[in-house]
Order: sequence, then C-alpha cells, then structure tokens
Amino acid sequence: MTDEPQVAIRAHFERFPATVKGAFVVQAVDGDPHQVVIRGARLVEAAGDSDRPIELPRVTLQAAPRSDLFVPFEFGVTELSAGWYGLEVDVDVDGRPLTVEAGKRFAVAWPRASVRRGAVPVDGKLGADDGPVVSIDRVDCSGDSIKVHFAADAMAELRLAADARPLPVLETEYDEGSGTGVATAYPLLKTDVMLRIELAGSSRGKAAGALDVALP
Repeated sequence: MTDEPQVAIRAHFERFPATVKGAFVVQAVDGDPHQVVIRGARLVEAAGDSDRPIELPRVTLQAAPRSDLFVPFEFGVTELSAGWYGLEVDVDVDGRPLTVEAGKRFAVAWPRASVRRGAVPVDGKLGADDGPVVSIDRVDCSGDSIKVHFAADAMAELRLAADARPLPVLETEYDEGSGTGVATAYPLLKTDVMLRIELAGSSRGKAAGALDVALP
C-alpha cells in the first residue's frame, strides 16, 4: 500500500457567533477513483483537554480526480471552552481506515478582560550542543494568541509555559534567508507573572535550555 496521499479531505467553513457552518471537501488526488466512507468527525482542542464529536451521518462517496464532493456540517460553539480547535475526520479509503486532519484551526475567544495584550521585550538566548542557538527578541500578546519572535541559525522548536501552565504552540514559521522565526501559541493571561521559553534538543527531545521572562 502506497504512503502517498490518495484522497484529499479539506474543511471549508465560516464562523458565526454561535455556530460554525461548512463542508468537508473530498477529492481523489492520485489520478484514480476511490471509494471514501466518512465514518465520523470531531473537534480536537489543541491543548488536548477535550474532544467533541460532530453530528455527521455515515456517508459513502465515489471520489474522482478533479471533482469535488461536499459533505456539509454544522456545530455550535457556545458551550466550548476557550481554546484553539481543529477538525479530524475518520474515513475509510478503499477499505483502509484513516484519520485526517482537515483544515485550519479556529479559536473560541478567551474573556477579553482576562488576556494580556501588547509587546513584552525579551533579551535572552537559548542553545544546545547539538541544536540551534536561539535569540529571543520579543513576545507580542493578543486576545487569542502570543507570537514569540526569535532569531536562530536553524529551525528551532520552542516549548512555552506560563506559571508552569503549558502554552500549546500552534505553529512555528522560520525563514532561512533571514534566520528569523515566529512561534505562535496560546495567549498569556493578565494574572500570569512568568513566561518560560524552552528549546527542545534536536536529538534528545528534551529541554536543552530555558529562559524565564518576568511579565510586567
């Protein structure tokens, strides 16, 4: 069985105040038709705190190249806790079971008065014997995330925590040409007093250094 993708499944949706409405879009991408059975779907919170099933009937599709098939969905968000959520779909492709991450994440907002905003200047470095040397420039805080700006001589994986509470990293962007990057993570709260930034060792997978940033 080839490991190359046979079918692409994407989630297109629009966020409303109380609901999310959209559709899973299915297309064969390897040039051959495939039978696709959608068995279920769920919301997955990036912090791993909770999964929530999406009501979706079992659907059998005949996916063809260059032809999009749409499976609509709708779910409420008013009962979700604050966080970043993604969509996962359980499918069978020609009888082979797969779980697919479909589409971009969306945020359920934190209470506006609870999150920290503005820029926090940082002047510190992290390094490892077998990994990159990373200089942290600043942390930009907004209502649904923080962005940790850094410079490094290679791609760096950061781990973040606020007052010992893990802050899930949502994505990391790195530009080799400029040697700069941005790690986007869960927001800081106004009650947080310390942000810890750790560099994961490239081979050991453990913290290779830590920088504690006092929050004003």
